Parts: sequence; C-alpha cells; structure tokens
Amino acid sequence: MATQFTIEGLKAEIEGKEILKGLSLSMKGGEIHAIMGPNGTGKSTLASALMGHPKYEVTEGSAELNGEDLLEMGVDERARAGLFLAMQYPSEITGVTNSDFLRSAINARREEGNEISLIKFIRQMEGKMKELEMNPEFAHRYLNEGFSGGEKKRNEILQMMLLDPKVVILDEIDSGLDIDALKIVAQGVNAMRADDRAFLIITHYQRLLNYVKPDFVHVMMQGRIVKSGGPELAERLEAEGYDWVKAELGIVDETVGQA
Repeated sequence: MATQFTIEGLKAEIEGKEILKGLSLSMKGGEIHAIMGPNGTGKSTLASALMGHPKYEVTEGSAELNGEDLLEMGVDERARAGLFLAMQYPSEITGVTNSDFLRSAINARREEGNEISLIKFIRQMEGKMKELEMNPEFAHRYLNEGFSGGEKKRNEILQMMLLDPKVVILDEIDSGLDIDALKIVAQGVNAMRADDRAFLIITHYQRLLNYVKPDFVHVMMQGRIVKSGGPELAERLEAEGYDWVKAELGIVDETVGQA
C-alpha cells in the first residue's frame, strides 16, 4: 500500500493560545517535504501536535495516515501506525540503556509472539551504528545521558533506521551539528528514502537540504503554510531571507502573535 499522509485545516493551541491556524499539507511515499520559516511560526508545534504531545490541544482539522485518523490515537498507537518523530531536544533517561530502549521500541510495533530475537537485533543495531559512525559503546550507555548534541541527533536517526516508519518527521535534526555529523545524518536519511516512506523535514537552514534534496519546500508563517515550491525556494530563502515572502503576501508579523 502506497503511503499517504494528509493534514487538513489543522488548528492547535497550547495553554489557550492558538499556534496552528488551519494548516494543510499532503504527502505520499517517496516524497521529501521541507518546512522552513522564522522562529515562532509554529513549526515545532506542528511536529509535537502530530505526534500527540499532551501539551498541545488540536481544536480543529484532521490528520490521516493511510486512511487512519491519527488524532484519535494515543502516542504509542501513532508510532505503531508508522509515524516517527526525531525530536529537536531528545530526553535523557537514566537507567535505560540505548540498546534496551531500541529493542523495546521495535518489539512494541510487533505482534506478541513475533518479537525480534536478541541476535538479530544486535546485528541490525551494530550494522546501523556502523553506518552512522557511532561508537559501539553507545549501545550500552543510558539513553542520551551525557551525549553531545550531535550524538543525540545521530541516535535519533539510528532509531529511525531500526523502526522503519512510514512517515518520518525530522524536527531541526540539523541544529548543533558540525559539517561531518551533518553529512552522516543526511546519509542516514537518504539511505531510508523509499517509495513507501515520506519525510517531513523541519529546518531553518538550507545546509541540510544540500545533502537531502527535497521534492517540495514550504514556508510556514502565522501558524500555516503560506508558500510552497521546489528546492529552488529553499535556495532563495537562504540567499534573501524571508522579507520578500512577507512583502509578497502582505505579512507584517510572521509569528503566531498576529493574524
């Protein structure tokens, strides 16, 4: 079944303040979409709301993955349905090793009695860690504890590669990465590109898109997508900033603070 991910008129708020103001987006397997925009325009809120973060209340609209209503699902159900979020600030969890977490996550998506064997899991994990140039010791360290920013981001990509999701949301996965780490993360993303998998990359900068070429680029302002185009749109934003978009659309304040 070809992957289809559709968001229609999505509105979401936090503590009574509306952040997403009627956002619509359609993606299908094989496509990479990038969302760019200044700070305070709702990009990370979109990622959190889609994944089911309890702080964000969806008040209107819909989000469907392969015909299933995501908004009626719990976070774990969204993950089992094939949605994956690589977080901007991954949590540190003391007492849970990276390998135990990853194996538990894989088994949570499998039916009871069909859990991955320890040997198969170790082979898969070690192979993916090698691709990401991760120190094997990280498998036995507590989840993200003491990891640098770049190490946490590689660990998020490792989770993505092992979980094999249908829709991948990367929330500023490039922030805090040096050029070598950025290239390795990009290689991991490119290796996962497939006809039955869609990517939504949230980023401030063109530099990741130099290594992961998007099919579509969207500009987000005021809690909604205001302009869309191809890779050339990201290049122009990098060169000229966002003022030309605001002028073209008559936007004074691009944040979610003003209508």
